[in-house]
Amino acid sequence: MTTDLDSLKAQLQALSEKATQSVADIQTPEQLEQVRIEYLGKKGILSQMLGAMGKLSVEERPQVGAIANQIKQTLQEQLDRRKQTLQQAAIAQQLESETLDVTMPGVMRSPQGRIHPLQGTIDRMLDILVGLGFTVAQGPEIETDYYNFEALNTPADHPARDMQDTLYLNDGKLLRTQTSSVQIRYMEEHEPPLRIVCPGRVYRKDDVDATHSPIFHQLELLAVEEGLTFGDLKGTVKTFIEELLGDCPVRFRPSYFPFTEPSAEVDVQWNGRWLELGGCGMVDPNVFKAVGYDPEAVTGFAWGFGVDRVAMVLHQIDDIRRLFSSDLRFLRQF
Repeated sequence: MTTDLDSLKAQLQALSEKATQSVADIQTPEQLEQVRIEYLGKKGILSQMLGAMGKLSVEERPQVGAIANQIKQTLQEQLDRRKQTLQQAAIAQQLESETLDVTMPGVMRSPQGRIHPLQGTIDRMLDILVGLGFTVAQGPEIETDYYNFEALNTPADHPARDMQDTLYLNDGKLLRTQTSSVQIRYMEEHEPPLRIVCPGRVYRKDDVDATHSPIFHQLELLAVEEGLTFGDLKGTVKTFIEELLGDCPVRFRPSYFPFTEPSAEVDVQWNGRWLELGGCGMVDPNVFKAVGYDPEAVTGFAWGFGVDRVAMVLHQIDDIRRLFSSDLRFLRQF
């Protein structure tokens, strides 16, 4: 081994130690770039030292080259780690200096939307019923005759099938007249026990006036399990009304629906007068047979009512047509 080789190795070792200390002293990205150029640049110290390899023999050059490459790789790794450390420190400092007090009032005054009174009423009702253990179920608004009528124990000659009540489409389908069709679809796919609530739009051929619309919203609930009674239905109805309207008198009047037996109308006393709040009853055995349930093993109750009417009562709206208008003077009141 020649003296030139020993000297060059010693210089490379000293360079490695000096470079390591220089990296440790870096405090800014600018300093990091200066150190990189100083040691690893094309005209840097390492390149200059490698230029002296020309004085070495052919056998000695690979030894020096291996040492130089190792120093270069180690120095580059040190620079990368230092760069990452500086970046993390800068981010931490920025986060600390830009911390926002989220308890301070906002300064934005941009226009904000509001919940429509009808949707707000639906949300309020669903919150109550979900709290009572009911699951929300949805279904199509364009229905078949079977799901809208036949499966609900409504034969073809029933008055509810009159063309004046139902909006039929050219392909024989129809716009659902009640969300009870969702109950049939749900029962076909689920075994009892079950508790569901079915909200949605329904359609009936009707003249438009202050209290009637061909499009309105229904919310129907269904519970099916072993041993349910009309007393369970009454308890559910009263609990729901108490949560929605407060402590007000409730009465049940005998009525008739093809899909429940016995059936009743539900009225509530509100501001000194009785208001009809939909129909209810125990599910007719024929409905259970249509979905494959054993009417000897399970019983169930159902209750349906118009959401629009409830929204009008809660918000003191005198014309149902307002619920379907885009009049901002009306909507901004809510």
